[in-house]
Amino acid sequence: MIYTLTTNPAIDLNVTTGTLSTDRVNRTRDAVYTPNGKGLNVSFALGHYGVDSQILGFFGGFSGDYIVREAARRCPVRPVTIDGITRVNVFVTTPEGEYKLPNAGAAVCREKQVEMLDLLREAGDLSCLVVSGSLPPGVDAGYYDELVDVVRARGAELVLDISHPHLAELVARRPLLIKPNDEEVAAIFGVDVGDEGGALAALSELHRRGAQNVLLTLGGEGAYFSDGAHVWHASAAKVKVLSTACAGDATLASFLSVWLEDRGAVERALIRAMATGANVAMSAGLGDFSLVDDLARQVEVTRLV
Repeated sequence: MIYTLTTNPAIDLNVTTGTLSTDRVNRTRDAVYTPNGKGLNVSFALGHYGVDSQILGFFGGFSGDYIVREAARRCPVRPVTIDGITRVNVFVTTPEGEYKLPNAGAAVCREKQVEMLDLLREAGDLSCLVVSGSLPPGVDAGYYDELVDVVRARGAELVLDISHPHLAELVARRPLLIKPNDEEVAAIFGVDVGDEGGALAALSELHRRGAQNVLLTLGGEGAYFSDGAHVWHASAAKVKVLSTACAGDATLASFLSVWLEDRGAVERALIRAMATGANVAMSAGLGDFSLVDDLARQVEVTRLV
């Protein structure tokens, strides 16, 4: 069973407005409230493709209750309840572009951190843990190492989609897959992904440091996947972007929905990933995946190495 862990979940509020001004009231429209967090999105997208998973996370207050209730309609949830109020993130789409306004989140005390680790130790069907998103206040980077220790002790696999600088050390623990974007690779590993040569150099460096497999996403420039022996590039489907808030999570989940079952189906996994991510970027939240098949026809995959 795949488990997804969101240490800092949120309600995402997506709204649309005209040009923003400090001189008047800025009326919004088309408000969409979504139970969110990167791991939750991974579970929701996996479920769309018929892959079972369970959601783990820290949840508190009225917003935490809302997320757990709404998420449970789509996927089993095993919450750890905390004091404080789960954050609400705001995404404002304007004619000039999208403003992203995330909040820090509620603090998670050590007792609750241990409760989550114990939950993982007792999950008898754990085969893969996907850890996504930021750490909440009160949790330091060493918690990632504790998660790795538990997963390794259980004989399970680990997938990391995090932007924390500690990823530079975590790759030495040989996670099954990491999914950085070009900005994260530059900030965390000091490798510029400006062109194909830069991407190949970055992938080589990540493998040298310990990563087994890397899905490197580049937004509108597509993505690269490397298993250490071969490298593939997938083009991006061309769409009108409404919000990028959930696109990366859907890209990862849709890739995993194919690749975890068949490690040789890289091309098919990349096509699904690029088409799904593009379709989600057209929507507020995850959307309904209705255009994935059409968008898949735009995606071209090339093996470079």
